[in-house]
Amino acid sequence: MSGLTLTIQAERWRTHLERTFASADVVPVAKGNGYGFGLPRLAGEAERLGATTLAVGTADEVAQVRDAFSGDVVVLTPWRAHDTQAVALATDPRVVTTVSREVDLAALVAAEGTPRVLLELRTSMRRHGVEADEARSAVRRLDVGDALGGRPGVVFEGWTIHLPLLTSGRLEEARRLGRLAVGLRRGPLWMSHLSPAEATTLGEELGVPVRLRLGTSLWLGDPAALRTTATVIDVHPVAKGDRIGYRQRRVARAGWVLVLAGGTAHGVGLEAPSAAASLRSRAVAAATGGLEAVGRALSPYTVDGRKRWFLEPPHMQSSMVLLPGDATPPSVGDSVPVELRLTTADVDAVVEV
Repeated sequence: MSGLTLTIQAERWRTHLERTFASADVVPVAKGNGYGFGLPRLAGEAERLGATTLAVGTADEVAQVRDAFSGDVVVLTPWRAHDTQAVALATDPRVVTTVSREVDLAALVAAEGTPRVLLELRTSMRRHGVEADEARSAVRRLDVGDALGGRPGVVFEGWTIHLPLLTSGRLEEARRLGRLAVGLRRGPLWMSHLSPAEATTLGEELGVPVRLRLGTSLWLGDPAALRTTATVIDVHPVAKGDRIGYRQRRVARAGWVLVLAGGTAHGVGLEAPSAAASLRSRAVAAATGGLEAVGRALSPYTVDGRKRWFLEPPHMQSSMVLLPGDATPPSVGDSVPVELRLTTADVDAVVEV
């Protein structure tokens, strides 16, 4: 297999999926790049697990999962009137729409058909959702009937609460918002970023179902079941002082130039910004940025037992790294390990063993 490959130890991976899925009322999440696996594959795995509901990130992603998954599909991004795909799907009987503003709920109540909706409460993340006063007003709209037909405006599927990734205080915030929600109108609570034990505890305390959305901890929760490798495309000897690459930088020491599969199109060399909360962490980030600026960034590729330095920033579909002269070079066509952030990676192939 050439290119960038994700290899799955299928039996081990699926054992983890089954164990995690059985730990609570789990709603698998398949969004974005499909956590490196691709959305259709995750939809098929959710079907195999027996999930009744699958969550996707956007309305555009519904089409990528619905053929492989027979249950309901929740769209996590809140509904907006300017999103034509979201508007078109709002009355699809298999689609559950997230609503985070009273004005949008009013529009859906007045729309043709009977949309299925989750009402989102604003958490300390401050991203989406209604505050307590707006939630009370929104609840009054839930059973507004059509003036002519007498139908309900929408079907209320419950409350959705997206918590921050806190190490402490997370369950207490879930309790506070959960009590508010069920006090306004009883219904299932759809939660993110609780542990299965916390979700079970909360459901028992409040007397309502708690549906736990899981993405990363479900699909990527057993890293040892997954391996990513890159094909060696070319190997060249290089002398100290030789100029190489787009920027014609001089090589600091003799060795080999390795051209390896994987570049910016695959997510190699790209990483999500991290929070620099302290002076020390900001200083480290500044120092790291300086090293990268002069071509001294450590690559994610491991060759002859060690990670190797980029010779320059990754290209679109390949990367150049320097292997010192005292190391053993691979051959063209060999595969070498590459460490990827699978939530941002786009691999060429996924294989099961």
